[in-house]
Amino acid sequence: MSNMSTIHEVKNHVGESVRIGCWLHNKRKSGKIQFLQLRDGTGFIQAVVVKSEVSEDVWEAASKLTQESSLYVTGSVREEPRSKSGYELTVEGVEIIQITQDYPITPKEHGVDFLMDHRHLWLRAPRQRAILVIRAEIIRAIQQFFDDKGFQLVDPPILTPSSCEGTTNLFHTKYFDEDAYLTQSGQLYMEAAAMALGKVYSFGPTFRAEKSKTRRHLIEFWMIEPEMAFVDHEESLRVQEQFVSHVVQTVLKNCRSELETLGRDISKLEKIQAPFPRITYDEAVQFLQDTGHEFPWGEDFGAPHETAIAEKYEKPVFITHYPTGIKAFYMKPDPNRPEVVLCADMIAPEGYGEIIGGSQRIDDPELMEERFKEHELSSEAYQWYMDLRKYGTVPHSGFGLGLERTVAWICGLEHVRETIPFPRLLYRLYP
Repeated sequence: MSNMSTIHEVKNHVGESVRIGCWLHNKRKSGKIQFLQLRDGTGFIQAVVVKSEVSEDVWEAASKLTQESSLYVTGSVREEPRSKSGYELTVEGVEIIQITQDYPITPKEHGVDFLMDHRHLWLRAPRQRAILVIRAEIIRAIQQFFDDKGFQLVDPPILTPSSCEGTTNLFHTKYFDEDAYLTQSGQLYMEAAAMALGKVYSFGPTFRAEKSKTRRHLIEFWMIEPEMAFVDHEESLRVQEQFVSHVVQTVLKNCRSELETLGRDISKLEKIQAPFPRITYDEAVQFLQDTGHEFPWGEDFGAPHETAIAEKYEKPVFITHYPTGIKAFYMKPDPNRPEVVLCADMIAPEGYGEIIGGSQRIDDPELMEERFKEHELSSEAYQWYMDLRKYGTVPHSGFGLGLERTVAWICGLEHVRETIPFPRLLYRLYP
């Protein structure tokens, strides 16, 4: 009796007969030989059916298979250096589960809208599978990094009574008789958690009702938000660069074949090792002005500006000390220069834009009161946040990393819509 196996595990069964549940990805016939390209979710393998070596029934069953038909195949595993997986199956038996009729996604070119309408099937394509495997590896690497460094995973709420950074881009919903919003960041809650647990991180979905149609924007995306008590801005930057290096190096180690499927230039990723370069906002503005951009001090950078700055570096670059006026109310001003804050955005290379935003947080209760007034924030809704400064305030810092932009950069993808299984985009809520 053949052992049930997966394509990923065939390497442990060379010379043995295995049985695999799979789908037909593609096939070609050459005279009295059929070459079946099979996939089972763990990988792809070629299975060879030789007419003279199998029964008439097996040959017939193999002949009937269409794209995405499901089957159990039994065969012996042999090493095949020419194949991408390094192994091949010599077929002994084929058991059809279902013959598929008219699978919509054929090997020809399809438009993006068509593929997005069939996203539930498009996920089966080798490229989409590779992206999702890398995404899963990135998630594992993120959790491993923080777990090994003594952080506790904390889950902030998704339904919130108010917003973290003003209420413009929030999805509004009814919470029985009250107004509620879908979270756009768990950060404020993570600050409370850090005062209880020291070092914490959250990993969950966030929602922004921005009417943005760029290749960097999703409506629903996942954020990783660490928050650290007794940690200043400088130390936070060190954690960030070690963190991103760890994630990239882990993917390089464990997802080599998926990166190759995507045609990713691996040499660019190999350079991503801490420490990362840093420039101040002032230096960035000066650089933009010197290179022909009309850019006044005090404005925020757009995508073209971030790309121009990042092009000078092979690694991600930190832009630090932004003007107080364009950053969130909770960021701590630089004591030596209060018109800028102790913050940094990490800009990925190759035009992928900001992947991390972080700062030291205001810990002075009086300054926080002032900020509340300036930003017209409801002290009623945020009383609990003020309490954190009232009862044992400490210096603390944190940051947020957007998962999908990180996936896009590591995979080298043109558009963020391929980085998540079912993207939520402006005007797209199906499937």
